[in-house]
Amino acid sequence: MTWELLASGYGLIEGPTVAGDGTLVFSDVLDGGVYRLGSDGLVETVIPKRRGVGGIAEHADGGFVVGGRDLQHVRNGTTRVVLTLDGALGFNDFGTDAAGRIYVGSVRYRSLDPTAKPIPGEMWRVDLDGSATMLYGEVQQCNGVAISPDGSTLYHADTRAGCVLMHDLIDDGASVRNPHHWPLGKRSQPDGIAIDVTGAVWVADHGAGRVVRFRPDGTLDSVLDVPGRHVTSVCFDGADLIVVTASNDAEPARRGSIFRTTTTTSGAPVHLARI
Repeated sequence: MTWELLASGYGLIEGPTVAGDGTLVFSDVLDGGVYRLGSDGLVETVIPKRRGVGGIAEHADGGFVVGGRDLQHVRNGTTRVVLTLDGALGFNDFGTDAAGRIYVGSVRYRSLDPTAKPIPGEMWRVDLDGSATMLYGEVQQCNGVAISPDGSTLYHADTRAGCVLMHDLIDDGASVRNPHHWPLGKRSQPDGIAIDVTGAVWVADHGAGRVVRFRPDGTLDSVLDVPGRHVTSVCFDGADLIVVTASNDAEPARRGSIFRTTTTTSGAPVHLARI
């Protein structure tokens, strides 16, 4: 497999999102900022300085919804807070459904500190009117979130537990049932998630330098080695798989990098936020 380096020099890249204009939007969790990478290779700042952004979604009214210490919709420099929670340090990754609702995981301890004692977080659904409902709790470290193409299944990475949680979405996604999980192994740290058109689930395995692909039934399908050990997230741009990292094995001085390769499938549609 051949990987193309698109950009580098960041601390910890997260939230890769292909916008409607074809540009790639991403964040730097450690050094701060949300950025846009154009087809010409040039990078511009979308949201300056903001740290801890693990999830990004393009909004139907323009701008982007981003995670961090709260969930915000930022458009043309104007910020609207969408969700805050008492006792939560913020929000990590999230996903959108076909209606434009958001499913987001809460963060209740400093998850980037390996010595920190985990305080379980929760999965929340934010409806179009801005109301929020907790779907379930007891997640050691909330991370990547994705919804199956038919809207029936919610996938959620629990990094410290080393597994991907699965729940059936019922009542138009207002509640969940039938919880089960896919363990990735004792040394695996599942992070960002993307779904392809077949319903297969692509999981960034942080610290293992790989992306793991599962079939919809949970069967391990393939493993892709990535030229950066600390793989943080993935997304599709058509048949291209984009992988973001917090390291670059070939050239460590490049730090967090964005890589691209071509696959034999295509990504499932990613829906705009409408909250």
